[in-house]
Amino acid sequence: MTITTDDAIPATASDTVEFISLTHLNSSTELNPVPTREIDLPFFRKYVRALEDGGYDYTLLPYGSATADSFVLAAAVGQLSDRIRPIVALRPNTTHPLVAAQKLATLDQLTEGRAVVHIISGGSDAEQARHGDYLTKEQRYARSSEYIDLLRQAWRATEPFDHDGEFYRFEDFGPGFPTYGPTIPISIGGSSDQSFDVGGAKADIFSFWGEPLADIRSQIERVHGIAAAAGRTTRPRIWVTFRPIIDRTEDLAWEKAHRYVDQIAATFEKSVRSSKKRFGGEPQNVGSQRALEFARRGEIYDRALWTRTAAATNAAGASTALVGTPETVAAAIVDYIDLGADLVSIRGYDTLNDAIDYGRYVLPLVRQELAHRAATGTRGRLQADNPGAFASQAVASGVAAGVRS
Repeated sequence: MTITTDDAIPATASDTVEFISLTHLNSSTELNPVPTREIDLPFFRKYVRALEDGGYDYTLLPYGSATADSFVLAAAVGQLSDRIRPIVALRPNTTHPLVAAQKLATLDQLTEGRAVVHIISGGSDAEQARHGDYLTKEQRYARSSEYIDLLRQAWRATEPFDHDGEFYRFEDFGPGFPTYGPTIPISIGGSSDQSFDVGGAKADIFSFWGEPLADIRSQIERVHGIAAAAGRTTRPRIWVTFRPIIDRTEDLAWEKAHRYVDQIAATFEKSVRSSKKRFGGEPQNVGSQRALEFARRGEIYDRALWTRTAAATNAAGASTALVGTPETVAAAIVDYIDLGADLVSIRGYDTLNDAIDYGRYVLPLVRQELAHRAATGTRGRLQADNPGAFASQAVASGVAAGVRS
């Protein structure tokens, strides 16, 4: 992709954007790890309030075999905020679908319609086995497909029903506990064929990690194609995730980025050494494999995408960065909105301070650009005036052209 001064808004562009963060439970970060896994309640309250004050729309409550429970955390977020929508990360092996439907509907009523669920089929056999789940990856996605159907049926059924499926069997269930509104949005993510098949056909939201623009464009088109083939009249909303690193100037932002990556790499290496099972080998999930391949191919993509953070952590989770001034990072986010993303997750490495800074300096710029588009029918100046890495690419291209001539 090259920078454009064209005022026309792309046909694929989303009209709106909503922002997601991830709620942290204590002050430990990848930059400054603290040897604790406990909830620091004052910090937790402060973090949720920072998201609310910063204008975020959602927060993800992650789930792992050794983490705090995402349902309980989501309920707490709901009571500590007035507007933030808690996203419950849920692994089907941990909770029967009818019980999950009940818990999510309860959360939805407590928060007056703010509940969202993100289904995690499981990208690591070893992690799944820690909770006694020994299904293959293909079986896990097949289970997720059945699970999604049962969640929706439990929420909408007005009469008792039976079910005899591949993974679940029961008789005379229902009607279940109702949601606050008609239903609860269901998200799924991943880069494997199975994730596309299930998410494209059934999810309300499809989640990606940050990838180069050309690559994620093809991924979005694939999701839309599967949705159309499944006979859907609406497409899944597109969610993309980044780890922005911002500062007052481009040079300061890149200096910070290189300083951060050394600290992040040291933290990761220490975690590998202390782990009973080595997790520094080739990751099993396709999303991490793709992130590492992008890092091998190049370090900087498009306007601001930086892959060295993924390489430094073996792509353990969402790890690609956007680097630059707030204006450059906002412009880069709009590049993805132009491809059809309308849910953007951003979380930093200095977790609380970054969440505050994004709310002050990045979110307003993105929303101003979309407000300008809505009012005028044309692009604003944000993307044209803040080329980021495009500027150095243009210089390099000019030098190469001069050499060739």
